[in-house]
Amino acid sequence: MARPQPFPGLVLDGRLRAATVRPLARELLADHHPLGVSTGYMATRREDWATLVRRACAVSSFAVELSALSERELPGLLAFLAGRPRLPFNYLSVHAPTKGLRRPEGELVALLASLPGHVDAVVVHPDAIRHAEAWRPLSHRLVLENMDARKPVGQRPGQLAELFAVLPQAGFCLDVAHAAAVDPSMRLAHALLDAHGARLRQVHLSSLRRDRSSHVALTRRDEARFRPVLRRCPDVPWILEAPPPR
Repeated sequence: MARPQPFPGLVLDGRLRAATVRPLARELLADHHPLGVSTGYMATRREDWATLVRRACAVSSFAVELSALSERELPGLLAFLAGRPRLPFNYLSVHAPTKGLRRPEGELVALLASLPGHVDAVVVHPDAIRHAEAWRPLSHRLVLENMDARKPVGQRPGQLAELFAVLPQAGFCLDVAHAAAVDPSMRLAHALLDAHGARLRQVHLSSLRRDRSSHVALTRRDEARFRPVLRRCPDVPWILEAPPPR
């Protein structure tokens, strides 16, 4: 059965538009499949979910991460997804809120657990988890992301292992830029894959600003130093957390 197309007139394919990236990045990114983007970098249209989906599709229609980074964005995302049987992606993840957290932890988990069944993953920051047992209702859809040095926890394999011991069905999202910010030698990124590669569900790919405050398009320098790590992640979606490098 053909996948429904809720955005008529949009030309879809499963690869990065090769014309949108510079030649070196094209070799790294456009030849990788599957590939997708996070809507988190599209800050000017935040909460306009239909537009965010269109913009994500314009980069790649294979995978997407819909980012409800503030708790106030989550009800609108739930309503948007409830009104559509499917979106035109083979892989759909949702980034759970990291800011403005006001609801009790169990209530937030219940909202995330109510996401439609075609949402494949819910990406969560370890520092947002106060009581790991509370997150068990997400089951296999829960995906834990490694953190950068600004966070109090979640950078090291052992810290993630403590959470996985309580949440054995959870998956792992490798944020390559976060790992590089903690250890520029990239040994930490390899250690994370050594420890948790069997749980790998997706990769977050970008560079970071010099002050490490936000994600930016992948730089030439990072293309080179991330490549050995990315070669170990061939069969999961790479989610761009910044615009494709030009």
